[in-house]
Amino acid sequence: MDRTFRIKVRMRRFRRQYPRIAFAIRSFMIFSATFGGAYGFVSGSRSENSGYDPNTFAIGASFLFALACLGLATLSMRLRFVNKRMRALAAHNEALIDRNWELKEAEERARNLFEQQGDLIVLRDHQGRITFANDAYCVLAGQERGALVGTRFDFDVLEQGDDARESNGTRIHDQRITTPLGARWIAWRESYVRLDAGQPAELQSVGRDVTDRTETERALTDARDQADAANRAKSRFLAMASHEIRTPLNGIIGMGGLLLDTTLTPEQATYARAVKTSGEALMALIEELLDYSKIEAGKLDLEQRPFALSTLIEEITELLAPRAQAKTLEIAAYVDERLPLEVVGDAARLRQVLLNLAGNAIKFTASGGVALIVEPGIWPNEISFLVRDTGIGIATDAQQRIFREFEQADERVARTYGGTGLGLAISERIVKRMGGRITLTSEPGKGSTFEVAVPLAPSQADAGQTAFPSPDLTGKSILLVAEGIEASLIARRLERWGGQTCLVSDATVAEALLPERSWHAVLVDRAIGATDHLGEVARAHAPQRLVLLTSSSRHEKISPTFTGFLVKPLRAASLAARLALTPEVASPDLAPEPLPETTRQAPAKGLSILVAEDNEINALLMRSLLTKLGHRVVIAVHGEAALESWLAASSAGTPYDLVLMDIQMPQLDGIEATKRIRVHEAATGGHHTPILALTANTLVEDRYACFEAGMNGFLIKPLDRDKLEEALAGLAASRHLAV
Repeated sequence: MDRTFRIKVRMRRFRRQYPRIAFAIRSFMIFSATFGGAYGFVSGSRSENSGYDPNTFAIGASFLFALACLGLATLSMRLRFVNKRMRALAAHNEALIDRNWELKEAEERARNLFEQQGDLIVLRDHQGRITFANDAYCVLAGQERGALVGTRFDFDVLEQGDDARESNGTRIHDQRITTPLGARWIAWRESYVRLDAGQPAELQSVGRDVTDRTETERALTDARDQADAANRAKSRFLAMASHEIRTPLNGIIGMGGLLLDTTLTPEQATYARAVKTSGEALMALIEELLDYSKIEAGKLDLEQRPFALSTLIEEITELLAPRAQAKTLEIAAYVDERLPLEVVGDAARLRQVLLNLAGNAIKFTASGGVALIVEPGIWPNEISFLVRDTGIGIATDAQQRIFREFEQADERVARTYGGTGLGLAISERIVKRMGGRITLTSEPGKGSTFEVAVPLAPSQADAGQTAFPSPDLTGKSILLVAEGIEASLIARRLERWGGQTCLVSDATVAEALLPERSWHAVLVDRAIGATDHLGEVARAHAPQRLVLLTSSSRHEKISPTFTGFLVKPLRAASLAARLALTPEVASPDLAPEPLPETTRQAPAKGLSILVAEDNEINALLMRSLLTKLGHRVVIAVHGEAALESWLAASSAGTPYDLVLMDIQMPQLDGIEATKRIRVHEAATGGHHTPILALTANTLVEDRYACFEAGMNGFLIKPLDRDKLEEALAGLAASRHLAV
């Protein structure tokens, strides 16, 4: 069959190539067949033995004619069909010719595009020989295309960059190569392509000159590294400067406190307080600068620990209350009962932000007061902290500027109130680091409201719980005789608890209202005046719960007319407990509601303490503080002496109860001395001595170094006398230090 098909193909090809010869051969064959047939028939019919019959001849001739006509008709139809196919083939052939022309044009354009492309394009066969290279590749190679095709030419690689591979198999990598134009960085994309069916795939490499981009990126990287190094150097410098400044400050503030504990004349006491106050102001400035350097260096780490929200807010108001009361201002807090008892976040940083905002509010307020209001935010788990004051206000054009570093509202404010202008900048960055936002609403002369909104998820241990159990005051009448910011917040809280609160700010009006109904409780603010007289009058109408609100110390004499008193700023739990108590009876032996505070107790037995401190003044301060607290103190002036003293005491069977170890000391620093103590304890199985670091460094890495060395905690210089006493009291009670 294949042979027959090939013969037919050749015959058709011959007819297309030589149509006239084919026509002559076909005509000759037809004529020969016709002549031979006719001649044979005539010759046969004339033979004597032919049996010629005219009738039969006519029938046969007619049949042959019919066959001839049928053949001619079939041939005619075949010719018409062939002509039709020929016309269709001619049209198709014309379309193919046009398409072929278009393909040639497209191929030419593609070739021109490839050859004139700015990117390098090169094709290599399976043996690595170049089959195509565009003009850009030839220029960079410094050779003609004809000289490159068929060779295994490749650039010399000076440096190989990162290598990656996409999901489709394309390899991406950078190379620094040598060229006649100098060293260049080329970003290559390499993949295999199949150009002809049945042929091996070829490697197509497309390269882009990225020398400028790479050099720019490297310059930026170098600049970033230099900036990081500068930031680290700045952080270390500030840490060192902070340490060097804190060390004498520790002596100034500590000795000032000790001096104030002695018998002084009023003039001497005034001077000593001024020294201590100036030292504390300088300490606050150092803290701000150090915090700013931490933020700039990106080393502001946030903790995620549960803390009591209401406790934090009330502690802030109580801490700032003396400063506010010294300016005859009110400060009050309100925490919405819908908020959880405990939330998870960085309590220390949140306290820092709120203390800064509330402290500024007191600073820039001459009359009225400051309110700290905590409510649910607009987003899930978001809590909004509002710090509202009645101060001087901030102009609209200065409201954005005050959040910048070293900026204040205007020069007049800076001269009048002082300050570095870092507090708000640091607060804003801390809030943003916590994932929150800080906004300001203010009008000159009408006060300001700072809002801090941060996400704080409820603690898992406290999930679903809200604030402390509140008293049920539904249907109960409460008369609140007070005025100012705290009065409005107390009334708001009482109404949330269901009480029918009547708020009046005048004692005469209150006396007129007392006979109108039966009062569940009467709360009288001492600030309105004439409280004793009002208490006598109110006792006849509300003898069960008659409470005095005062900002004075609990040790001040309170009129026995009142059944109890609460110290402002009020704690919500104390107010709830006072209103939920069983009916009270006035008594001269009244036991008022105490304020939560740290109770200081002198240790039952003094501790044996080793203090490693190389600064003479700080050593004297530590000796004086610890001796006054009833402890026995041994001073070591450097790490070697501290280690020897500790070893001698351990060998004698009288180990120290505590070691206060300065970090930076000559000969042997505190970190290394602590490590040697821990190694000796591990080797001998001896008593584990609690060691506290005495350090002026507050960077996180310095704290980690203390813990890694085996220390149990640290005390920051300048020493906080209360924290030192608290730590020593806990150690004296338990004989171990819980960190």
